Amino acid sequence: AVGELGRLALEQLRRGAAPRACESAARKLNISIDIIQHGIEGLMYLLTESSKLMISEVDFQDSIHVLGFSDELNKSLLQLYLDNRKEIRSILGELAPRLPSYHSLEWRLDVQLASRSLRQQIKPAVTMKLHLNQNEDQTAQVLQTDPATLLHLIQQLEQALGEMKMNHCRRIVRNMK
Repeated sequence: AVGELGRLALEQLRRGAAPRACESAARKLNISIDIIQHGIEGLMYLLTESSKLMISEVDFQDSIHVLGFSDELNKSLLQLYLDNRKEIRSILGELAPRLPSYHSLEWRLDVQLASRSLRQQIKPAVTMKLHLNQNEDQTAQVLQTDPATLLHLIQQLEQALGEMKMNHCRRIVRNMK
């Protein structure tokens, strides 16, 4: 049963949901289709999270030992994980969103000193043209803000960079790789 659920979980990771395969497995094992689907989802979660973190063999065994399964079942799950973790990581890498990356920034400071209705008016604005690379295509975004908002944004970004230097954030980033 574990081998069948493992095969179905890997197929579902590769190709998406397969209700017919779940139905045939439920008939073959004489189990409710809901139980099969929950089992596949749980197995997929275990395999994807373990593969994301590149858990070692010992850590994986410790993780599933807590679940209270038999030794034979634990060995089957471990073998399933060891045989497929590289493939699961490659599938997860393909599913990750491709975010744009920074290329360059052009900026200009515009100041309106007066208008017909107001002779003494100072209204500054910062206009930025942000060039981004995404999938080898270049795009540009034009942004405009006042200096106070820009200073607030700079402070928030500097605070976020400062938090990235904390030990807790470093551990999270290390585990994400």
